[in-house]
Amino acid sequence: MSIFLVEGGRRLEGTVRTHGAKNSVLPILAATILGRGESVIRNCPELSDVTASLAILEHLGCKTAREGDTVRVDASSLSRCDVPDNLMREMRSSVIFLGAILGRMGEAVLSAPGGCELGPRPIDLHLASIRALGGRVDETGGALRCTGNHMAGTDIVLSIPSVGATENTMLAAVAAQGVTTITNAAREPEIADLQAFLRSMGADVRGAGSSMITIRGGLPLHGAEHTVMGDRIVAATYLAAAAAAGGEIEVTGADCRHLSTVTAVLSQAGCRIHSDDNRISLARSGPLRGVSPVRTAPYPGFPTDAQAPLMAALTTAAGTSVFVENIFESRYRHVDELSRMGASIRVEGRVAVVFGVERLKAAAVRAADLRGGAALVVAALGAEGRSTISGLHHVDRGYQDLDGALRSLGADIVRLEEDE
Repeated sequence: MSIFLVEGGRRLEGTVRTHGAKNSVLPILAATILGRGESVIRNCPELSDVTASLAILEHLGCKTAREGDTVRVDASSLSRCDVPDNLMREMRSSVIFLGAILGRMGEAVLSAPGGCELGPRPIDLHLASIRALGGRVDETGGALRCTGNHMAGTDIVLSIPSVGATENTMLAAVAAQGVTTITNAAREPEIADLQAFLRSMGADVRGAGSSMITIRGGLPLHGAEHTVMGDRIVAATYLAAAAAAGGEIEVTGADCRHLSTVTAVLSQAGCRIHSDDNRISLARSGPLRGVSPVRTAPYPGFPTDAQAPLMAALTTAAGTSVFVENIFESRYRHVDELSRMGASIRVEGRVAVVFGVERLKAAAVRAADLRGGAALVVAALGAEGRSTISGLHHVDRGYQDLDGALRSLGADIVRLEEDE
């Protein structure tokens, strides 16, 4: 079992670069299935979710290889259409393979996906899109068997702008004959990154980043090269860490436009922010102050994935801060652990009210999910004393060498292996 030991109270200084985006690379890796040949994915982070994706690709018959942050996937020998239960349980995003496998093989057999328990995240929108394209879906005993040898383009209207459903629909639609339009599509930057990769494979996909995406399917696809965009949530976490601990840092590799709602909250809290293309600097010298209500929303709103790290930073802000979680029902699992460190937070349904305290104190805490784990690291950096953070398998799903990145900024954080 891995743990972080964090000695709080050290200011952060220096420059740190974000790695490739978890929420971008996973659908891109799934998309490699659609091309008959080798794809080269650069800026591919070493995350446990990426490792799980590569294991799925290898099970399906692809050949994969990693050299540094470059991953090669050769889908020429794809021979299977099933993903076994043990691989599906590794990550919630494994369902993203559904559209790609179905598009390439005409059949896909999957079980219910795993991942963080953040409340109900039904895949009904994914399955509705497959059915709209002409696919058949049978659900029996927790398993999904989908067939779609003759899928055809159609008009699909999503009831909510689901990121996963938008991506899965795109992956299935590029293999369907004719034109598909997705209305009320999610607008996240990661979807535009997926579109860029699909276009480099020879697909005709337009409109990503807007609420309507058009796909002219049925074109022959080939392997391609692509560089994954920087991870905006990792960048937000670094910024929150500096806000909690104090100091002055520069974060590179993430588009500042994708983080405008996050930097606006940090600026309101008293941090000095300067943004320039793929570079964001934050300086915090004085105390933080409470902010107006932060409401999570689909992009371009405040990202739900940044809610926990920002909340951790604001636990010591003078006054009161309010968070309203509109995406997931169970996204406050970090609150009890922050309370162990002395935070004063009251949760009622989807609302969390943070009453700023003078300082946090070190404690032994445990991550219950990915972003909640990052929040505990942020809190520990600003706390008094040495904190122990366990449950790092959650953190490893979305952060590559988080302790190393923070040490490069002057943080006192080490990772240790303990006997379970």
